[in-house]
Amino acid sequence: MSRQGVAFLIACACVTLVSSVSAQEEAPPKEEPPPPAKEEAPPKEEVTAPLKVTPMGYIEVYYAYNFRRPGNGITNYRGFDNRHNTFTLSNAALGALFEAGPVGGKIMLQIGSTPSTYYSAEPNLAGAGGANASTPEMWKYLQEAYVTYKAPLGRGVLFQAGLVASPIGMEQFAVKDHWTWSRSNLFFGLPYYHTGVRATYEWSPEWTTTVSVFNGWNSVVDNNSEKSIQTNTTYHVGDDFSINALYFGGVERNDNSPEGPWWRHVFDVVAQVQATSFLTTAAQADYGFEPNRIGTARWWAVAAAARFHVLKPLYFALRGDRFTEHLATDATRSSAPIFWGGAEWVTEGTATLDYRPHDQISIRLEGRHDIAEQPLYFGHQLTLPASRPNARTQTTALIGVTAWF
Repeated sequence: MSRQGVAFLIACACVTLVSSVSAQEEAPPKEEPPPPAKEEAPPKEEVTAPLKVTPMGYIEVYYAYNFRRPGNGITNYRGFDNRHNTFTLSNAALGALFEAGPVGGKIMLQIGSTPSTYYSAEPNLAGAGGANASTPEMWKYLQEAYVTYKAPLGRGVLFQAGLVASPIGMEQFAVKDHWTWSRSNLFFGLPYYHTGVRATYEWSPEWTTTVSVFNGWNSVVDNNSEKSIQTNTTYHVGDDFSINALYFGGVERNDNSPEGPWWRHVFDVVAQVQATSFLTTAAQADYGFEPNRIGTARWWAVAAAARFHVLKPLYFALRGDRFTEHLATDATRSSAPIFWGGAEWVTEGTATLDYRPHDQISIRLEGRHDIAEQPLYFGHQLTLPASRPNARTQTTALIGVTAWF
């Protein structure tokens, strides 16, 4: 190669080198790809317990015949089967239980003759220009209405607030929940319902304690300025055995009563034993006293019942009770009766045949005999006024049907 060719090749190489260096200097720096975006976790949704609603209801219809043939058609001091020689819709109740996690409640509406008896002792309180009156007619269509909350304390404390069935005694509101159609004198005489708050704690599967603060006996709205307290402890072993001991205390008379605002005390014990596969027994004992301005009123009562499972759809029950009341007295007067209109004692015996053609239907045939220390009942020939009792005994026969869901 000639000298001129070599010089040309060298010149081309230099130009190429310079161009490459210039291109590298002018090219922008290579950017690193951005790191992938970090995916954020979706916000945690609060878990809300679903609302569970359980509807319930029942109907009670009966026909009763009083062999004394009372002239006014009333079987007195019976409470819920108190009409002679007539078909009676005693109660139709409809309601529901609801539950959503720790929160729940119950509402039960009712209509019939039985609700009027439940609320016969409800105070009549006057209203004003800016406030309503409170009467038995206002509340009698409501059997129960309360809310519950189970607080996460220990094994869980169940709080209830509202209108609740009385925990006193061994019988329930609905006929379907006990063994006879008629209720005992103890159920009729002692309170049916209370309004207030209560807390229940289950110490173990066997032991439970409840503490309550209520307006008083049979009072949605209180008739005085005091509150009543109640506490009970229950021990039970499945369905074989249970015993419940209860105390209830508070001022129950009106503020302006002659007896004064003194505390009334009630002690109640109920036990139930599944003696055999075909025999269940139950018993109740009560003692109460009320010291007041006139003296000390006292009462005691006992009841015993047995239920025989004769055949699969057939049951037979027996019950008897005795209720004694002593009025407070001084040299000039006696306290107003709490229970029996002045009679020192009442007693009754009941026999009931219960046929259940379906799991939710009960047909009952019942006979009952009542005796009182003084006339509390009505005969065929009434003395005037017609509301004055003139008989110490009465005997009734009843057929009743109740169905529920």
